[in-house]
Formats: sequence, structure tokens, C-alpha cells
Amino acid sequence: MNISENTLLREENNFLAGVRDCLPTVLGYLSIGFAAGVVEKTAGLSIVEIGLISLLLYAGSGQFIAAAMIGANSPALAIIFTIFFVNLRHLLMSAALSPYFRHLTPGKNILIGSLLTDETFGVAMNEAASKKWLSEKWMHGLNITAYLNWFIANIAGAYFGEWISNPEKFGLDFALPGMFIGLLVLQMASRKKLLKDVIVALSAVAIVVGVGLMTSGSVGVIVATTIASGVGMAVEKWK
Repeated sequence: MNISENTLLREENNFLAGVRDCLPTVLGYLSIGFAAGVVEKTAGLSIVEIGLISLLLYAGSGQFIAAAMIGANSPALAIIFTIFFVNLRHLLMSAALSPYFRHLTPGKNILIGSLLTDETFGVAMNEAASKKWLSEKWMHGLNITAYLNWFIANIAGAYFGEWISNPEKFGLDFALPGMFIGLLVLQMASRKKLLKDVIVALSAVAIVVGVGLMTSGSVGVIVATTIASGVGMAVEKWK
């Protein structure tokens, strides 16, 4: 590998490259984070409390659930356990990324995992699919950009929330689904394994709907992720 190739490799995997690659998630975070701030403000939280919950909990679904349960005067323990089970999927996401960071110390792995979200996981897996490896600096650029953007969006929603009583009216509730669809299409296009990806996707949809009808949507997501991953491995070996 010559000097120019080394320079290009460093440029593609440094902190600023992670910041750049996070930009597709920025608009989604601004809209859904704004909506979260509005909902939290409606639930009676102050701007300081909203800022703290966005930094410490840092989970869109968890924050919407927390706001709803706080507004309903639910016990603190019930809120904690509900958010814990809803966000169990983060264990699966961290496990999926862990092979790319085995060379790092436990402390550095914890730092990466603590800021991992559904969106940064999607971007990271898309990157891994095309390059077969991930850079620690790139991952920090991706995670920190999303983290700060989410905080700013929450604060903005909290501040302007008194003028917006219905976020869905402006389509803010579709921001994240739309962003995930884009990430999924990009990842499928880069992998060039359309048949396997379609089989896994259809399996996941069928399982999450079936399990969701019997239990809850969150449990359905966890079960579908686990089983569909197994289906993908089986199809890969079969082919």
C-alpha cells in the first residue's frame, strides 16, 4: 500500500468521516427529537429535566414511553423496568458490532456501546458491509454527532413545544421510519445479496407481526431479530 492509499484510508476512517456519514440521520433526529421534546414538555417536564433525560436515557422509544408514564403518574420502578425491556434490543446490536472492536479495551468498547442507537447501528452496519471493518475514530464521530444532535433537538422541542400540541400533524412521527427505510435500501444495495435479504426481511416482518399480536411489539422485535438472523445464516450456508 503506497502513501496516497494510506492517506485516503485515514481520511475515510477518521472522526470527521464519521461526522459526515452521520448527516443522513441528522434530519431524522431533528424531527423525532423535536417531537420527543414536545411530548416531554406536555408531560410536565422542565427544560432542564428534558435535557438530562435526553443525555442520560438517550433513547427515542424510551423517552416517549417515559413521558407517557410520567404523565400518567406511573411508579418510578414501573417506568424503569418498561424502558429496560423495550431497549433490550441494544444488547443484540452491540453483539453484532462487537467483532469489529475486539482489539479494543473493555472501557473503549463500553464508550462505543453506550452511545449506540438504532440509527448509528444502521449506518455502521452499512459501512461494515462495504468495507468489512470499522474504525474506532469513525465510530466516535458517528455516535457523538448523533448524540449532540439528539440533545439539541430535544431542547428545541421543549422550548417551542408550547406552540405545537400535535407533532403528528406535521409528519414528524414518520421521520425515523423513513430514515430506516433509506438505510435499509442502501445496505441491501451495497451487499448485492437481494434474494437472501428479501427472505430475511419477509421472515422478520412475519415473525414480528405474529409475536406482536400475542405479546407486545417490543418483544416481537427482539424475537424477530433473533430468528431472522438465524434464517439469514441458514440461507447463507445453503447457498
